[in-house]
Amino acid sequence: MHFVYIIYSKKLNKFYIGETHDIDFRLERHNNNYYDNKWTKTGAPWVLFFEIECASKACALKIEKHIKRMKSKKYIQNLKAYPEISFKLKQKYASDC
Repeated sequence: MHFVYIIYSKKLNKFYIGETHDIDFRLERHNNNYYDNKWTKTGAPWVLFFEIECASKACALKIEKHIKRMKSKKYIQNLKAYPEISFKLKQKYASDC
């Protein structure tokens, strides 16, 4: 099982989108500066904003890429407000999900 996760930094007022098989572990790493040279270091503390459960890593990577291509804070907020968007994304990438 893999997940697309979206975390939010109040400090930066920004979102970060990623893929993982363990959200809690990954969030802990973002918040404890494990990724020293990464952009997320400046935004701690991060909180989990949204997650999409995927059947495979390939599916999660495609959905992650789709969300990043949108380059829209409003789109990310709509993912949480309208769960059917996540369902449609899974359908769109069904061959990998």
